[in-house]
Amino acid sequence: MSSHAFFSLEDLARILPTPGYYGCSITHASFRHSSRGNHMLHVLFLLEGVNPAFQRLADYFVLEGASPHGIAVARRRLVQLYHACGFHPEEGEEILPCQLIDYRLQLKVDQVEWENQSRLRILAYRSSWSAAAGGQLPF
Repeated sequence: MSSHAFFSLEDLARILPTPGYYGCSITHASFRHSSRGNHMLHVLFLLEGVNPAFQRLADYFVLEGASPHGIAVARRRLVQLYHACGFHPEEGEEILPCQLIDYRLQLKVDQVEWENQSRLRILAYRSSWSAAAGGQLPF
């Protein structure tokens, strides 16, 4: 084993993936508290077909403690995520993060500037079959 380590071209790549839809799987989902102490759901996605430096992308759904508008937006987005995974939650049904793990879907991502750095942001979710089947059910 060499005592020298070298940077690779992938390490130095700063070009973010092009905005659009990417296949992915959910690798982690759990409840956490934000830096402000708000109860939230943290979901980690593994994007397919992109530079390994940009494969992992997280989304956060604040469920308590934020503004009423912020909570409403987060809950609406969470329902969209559940629908993309094939779930159809009902009123009063418990949110169980473990249900989401290993599901495959597609994420629509865009590039944004945050703290003087370009980053990926999740815009939307859709089921993995919707694009492949032209929006038609697979059966």
